[in-house]
Amino acid sequence: MSFDALLWLSFGGPEGPEDVRPFLENVVRGRGVPPERLDEVEAHYQHFGGVSPINRLNLEAIEAVRATGFELPIYFGNRNWHPMVEDVVARMKADGVKRALVFPTSAYGGYSACRQYDEDIVRALQAVPDGPELVKLRQFFDHPLFIAAFADGIRAAAASLNGQYRLVFTAHSVPVSADKAAGPPAEGGYRYSRQIVEASRLVAAELGVTEYDVVWQSRSGPPQIPWLEPDVVDHIDALHAKGVTGVVVCPIGFVSDHLEVVWDLDTEARDRAAELGMEFARAATPNSDPRFSELVVELVAEHISDAPVRKLSSFVVAGCTVNGAPCAPLCCEPAKRPART
Repeated sequence: MSFDALLWLSFGGPEGPEDVRPFLENVVRGRGVPPERLDEVEAHYQHFGGVSPINRLNLEAIEAVRATGFELPIYFGNRNWHPMVEDVVARMKADGVKRALVFPTSAYGGYSACRQYDEDIVRALQAVPDGPELVKLRQFFDHPLFIAAFADGIRAAAASLNGQYRLVFTAHSVPVSADKAAGPPAEGGYRYSRQIVEASRLVAAELGVTEYDVVWQSRSGPPQIPWLEPDVVDHIDALHAKGVTGVVVCPIGFVSDHLEVVWDLDTEARDRAAELGMEFARAATPNSDPRFSELVVELVAEHISDAPVRKLSSFVVAGCTVNGAPCAPLCCEPAKRPART
């Protein structure tokens, strides 16, 4: 098939202190998040000067893809902060792009990890009548290059420790109800958490590790709503109680260093381990690894040159959509919010 461009679609992040609050308001719009929760998260961003590393890391990853000799022009757009995807798609149309592939910076299924990127595409095309056709690339949590990059990240992190350690994989928590709705109903739900568990298993197998843990982080909902557990900091406490003296944390759910990585892991989890006298190391996220750019090129080649689909699990290939239409009926349906009376 013929494509004119690649749209690199990401979450977005603030570039300075004055950006933080409007960025967060974009993130939570329509969710009923109380202002005090925004105050708390805003303080986390301001701890780093109001700058998230995500935009810079995306731009570096895009340059790494270009350096491979990749021939399509690459456009960069975000869901929640500039450059906003609507503006980028408008520029693509003005540049004469008729048909483009979309690389979403998430490897997994589920509403937040996959379906919401389809909503971004729909919103952009509604804002840009007669815009280009946008074909979203598939989920890649089980791609051998993705797994190998994480495995080497863990090896490097473990080498920095002096003693024995427990390997802990972590991913962004979501409400249990959202995870239950992840994937098409016929699949039985829980696609997100099952893929996280499978990616963790594949990385551990690459390392020859048979004992490890899968935990969660960064929950933000009210306490009465169940989210995926245990939390990574609580789990560090539990490991300490069992006599574990060191931990290597692998952010398996993240493609690059979001604020949730540099705050929840590099700050909160690291500080808690230090308080308990435990050694702590965090594995790198993969988008700084040369294999990540190779992965993107391979995903594109599946569409433009019928390259074989490389994957290490028995999960169905999913997530590829056209103009934001779901990849399967009722797949990853967002939770219905109760009507206000």
